[in-house]
Amino acid sequence: MFERLKLLLFGAPRNIEDPRVFHSISLIAFLAWVGLGADGLSSSAYGPEESFKMLGQHHYLAVLLAIAIAVTVFLISLSYAYIIEHFPFGGGGYAVTSRLLGPASGLVSGSALLIDYVLTISVSIAAGADAFFSFLPLSYQPLKLPIEFGVIGLLTGINLRGVKESIKILMPIFILFILTHMVLIGGTIFLHLTDFPVVVRETRSGFDTGMAALGLSGMAALFLRAYCMGAGTYTGIEAVSNGLQIMREPKVETGKRTMLYMAVSLAATAGGIILCYLLIHAEPTTGRTMNAVLTYSFVDSLGLGGGNVGRSFIITVLFAEAALLFVAAQAGFIAGPRVMANMASDLWLPHRFATLSDRLTMQDGVLITSAASIMTLLYTQGATHTLVLMYSINVFITFSLAQAAMLRFWLQNKSKYADWKRKISVHIASFALCFSILIANIIEKFTEGGWVTLLITATLIALCLVIKGHYLVVKKNLSRLDEILTTLPETPHEAPPPLNPKAPTAILLVGAFGGMGIHALLAIQRLFPGYFKNFIFISVGVIDSATFKGVEAVEEVRERTERALNRYVELARRWGLAADYRMSLSTEVLEEAESICLQLNKEYPRSIVFAGKLVFEQERWFQRLLHNETAFQIQRRLQFAGLNTMVLPVRVMSAAPTPAGR
Repeated sequence: MFERLKLLLFGAPRNIEDPRVFHSISLIAFLAWVGLGADGLSSSAYGPEESFKMLGQHHYLAVLLAIAIAVTVFLISLSYAYIIEHFPFGGGGYAVTSRLLGPASGLVSGSALLIDYVLTISVSIAAGADAFFSFLPLSYQPLKLPIEFGVIGLLTGINLRGVKESIKILMPIFILFILTHMVLIGGTIFLHLTDFPVVVRETRSGFDTGMAALGLSGMAALFLRAYCMGAGTYTGIEAVSNGLQIMREPKVETGKRTMLYMAVSLAATAGGIILCYLLIHAEPTTGRTMNAVLTYSFVDSLGLGGGNVGRSFIITVLFAEAALLFVAAQAGFIAGPRVMANMASDLWLPHRFATLSDRLTMQDGVLITSAASIMTLLYTQGATHTLVLMYSINVFITFSLAQAAMLRFWLQNKSKYADWKRKISVHIASFALCFSILIANIIEKFTEGGWVTLLITATLIALCLVIKGHYLVVKKNLSRLDEILTTLPETPHEAPPPLNPKAPTAILLVGAFGGMGIHALLAIQRLFPGYFKNFIFISVGVIDSATFKGVEAVEEVRERTERALNRYVELARRWGLAADYRMSLSTEVLEEAESICLQLNKEYPRSIVFAGKLVFEQERWFQRLLHNETAFQIQRRLQFAGLNTMVLPVRVMSAAPTPAGR
């Protein structure tokens, strides 16, 4: 029943060896814009609002604010388009920073990104609920938080089906938002064309009044504060370069086109909304977002305020906005697990975050991201203002590090590129802008909630350092095992005996050629001297997020797995043992290994399966999270199926063994 329900909800497993699978799950630029650009576009629902509110009565600064927002969007987008050109396999700020500034800087960038993508989901869901409840009575407000949890659960489910499927389901919402907001912004500007001379005069007089009351420095400080409060407007730009791996070939061109779509749509929407606020003299209203105030004003200007047509338009616009904000959470579900996978491949996070499900999704990353966003909503009680305060700090940490990394790249490679001066100037301007916004955000928002973001990010960085330290210690100890066992003298043997299906057979589950596999082979002969006549080596080539880049990468995993198995077989035969191997490719080891073992048991009825397992001197609970329990899980499955299975311990010492210990 569980398997049937899983099939119904998430769909049938995908065949990773089918060359068409990469085409079937990759995204063209338009779909990538829907899935990754929705985050940036939807930020127009809360970014411009926060900026405009901060101006207070100094609305005359809104024109400069709209221009500054548009320029910032295009500048940062252009800089990331250059990053896409030189890092075509994706990874965004984390990959760039790790490669060019070193692992420590990459860790800071990656940790900041992970927290940012969790907050992407939280902010988008909370702001979407605000928009949705803007056309409902105030008495419905207590239902906001439960509905937000329900939406996260729904998005988690459809993301476990696959990225492309989730985007196709949500695409109509994205199109509805584009159409309704084109009408809203374009209609508002058209209806107030005659008011532009008045707005110009009010803006000019406002500047004169502001200069007299605040002075130039005071006006600059107010403008900078308002500009920084809207920093959440730019947070979705990073997602495109992080999600490059899911885009259709040629990835670079698809990514750059997606970035262009995002930049134009975001600049036009965010800048247009700020201008519309100014034209209608918008003021905050209890129970309504500023965009809701704008929508009601537009309908009233058409004389439709009391009719069904006007009411229907208001509901449609706000529903589209709320729904798009829910769609915007996709960026967190798509890019967040991908950053986790990249960091797991670099040993900063547990290995399991790099694995793929049978639907080729990063299931563990999706679930962790979902749970973290729910906890964030609980902590803030779904307050969008608080979430926005926490939100924009981390993204500008990543922006600043990425721009600094690209500055180093151009300085190191200026002799290779004729246009390096033009491109480095873009990154200089972007770095100055992003770093200034970061410092201003920390100063302005630290006591209002920013400290929570920085504390959580610092905690995550510390945790990653501990995890990598553990992995490096284990790797160092296993390398000693490799050095000892791979240098054992090989006893030449003229011709090993042929395989005998009726004779006792040892089936060994192995990975890469090295000390663990050889240790298992020697341990079997020591425990059962002369008993086993056949030795069959089994390996499952795992396709994870780091290797799932195309047909060529899958073939590379196949060849690497086959080379390792051939080395085991050659070694066994040189020792005079009858040996062979079996292999397969999969995203998940357990089911594939179980299937191979059961099939082999039919060929060799007198077989016993052996698997190696790391054993620590002092077992800790976290070691079960950092190291998979594959050996025990396979043992449980095979024993239930009636096949004898034995787990061979491989000791991991905290220090080098003494001569006596050897």
